[in-house]
Amino acid sequence: MRAVRRRDWFVAGAMGLAGCAAAGLLVARGVLGALLVRSSACSIAPPGGPPGPTGPPPDRMRPFPADPGDDCRARADDGAIVVGSWFRAPRILDLAISSPILEEMGRVRLLLPKGWSPTATRTWPALWLLHGGPPAAGGPAGHTAWTSRTGVERLTRELDVLVVMPDGGRCGDHADWWNHGAGGAPRWETFHTVELPQILERGYRAGPARAVAGVSTGGRAALAYAARHRGLFRAAASFSGPLDLLHPDPAALDGADLVRLAAQTARRGVDWRRIWGDPVAQRSIWRRNNPYDLAGRLAGVRLYLSAGDDGPVEALARRSTARLADKLKKLGIPATVHLYEGPSSWRRWERELRAALPLLLADLR
Repeated sequence: MRAVRRRDWFVAGAMGLAGCAAAGLLVARGVLGALLVRSSACSIAPPGGPPGPTGPPPDRMRPFPADPGDDCRARADDGAIVVGSWFRAPRILDLAISSPILEEMGRVRLLLPKGWSPTATRTWPALWLLHGGPPAAGGPAGHTAWTSRTGVERLTRELDVLVVMPDGGRCGDHADWWNHGAGGAPRWETFHTVELPQILERGYRAGPARAVAGVSTGGRAALAYAARHRGLFRAAASFSGPLDLLHPDPAALDGADLVRLAAQTARRGVDWRRIWGDPVAQRSIWRRNNPYDLAGRLAGVRLYLSAGDDGPVEALARRSTARLADKLKKLGIPATVHLYEGPSSWRRWERELRAALPLLLADLR
């Protein structure tokens, strides 16, 4: 089929309108969105006990450290509270958080540093890692993606940081949804930038120093969070992120790609307009979430941007990354930029994280 080209196409990436398709979303003006218990008790599975939600079967679980104890009751100002936590391995602690601003349980995976305990007299800086679009059927859930797909546990073993890997929603959007003007749940950005920092500082010995990195839609969120919430993150990195959602792009996916991606979106049962609305009618909302439009607010944040060039989706990420890099340069805002040849993959993103770590950790001492 011939490639689809149209003057009013907007590229929204990961490419997806906040991730509602695994590979991408093209939004035509008014035409097509193609890519598209609460618990009253706090419980911790005891060492050797049954796994919690999304956990491995007991015979695959490794030895456990000490039970974190009553600190699982950590609570945010608005009432969000940890209702369960489970050790998956000596360093891996999973949290389930009941939040008044989500439509589902908030899931978070922590990689604990050496010497960590909930009663330690010190705190640890935090490195946040955000996932991309929603997992394929049978794939790892968002908060488990980094540990399932990369060697991040090994890579961070000797680092004196608390690694935080939160879920970003069924679409991997990491966004406060517009909901056709009604607002309300889900509010993933607020969960990440308000509730979760409070819970981690009050119950899990996280300090105020943070850096954030993300892949795909998580890369967009990492930069948007750093820009929109000044002082929350001292450094930010995007790996294959859609960093300019609104810039017309000459590239196009062919008809077969559009049919496949539209089918994926339909299976998710999500109207992509619930997230930020229409990119024309609600353009101000899109701009508030678009790293390119937020570039001036990234001054003072250490930045690392990377993307490949193999495949139509990765090529879109590369062009949007290059556009943001050019704008940052014009604004006099330094950034480390790595535009490489080849496709993106979890193996590649692990290499990019390894390269970005010195920058991400530089101000977390």
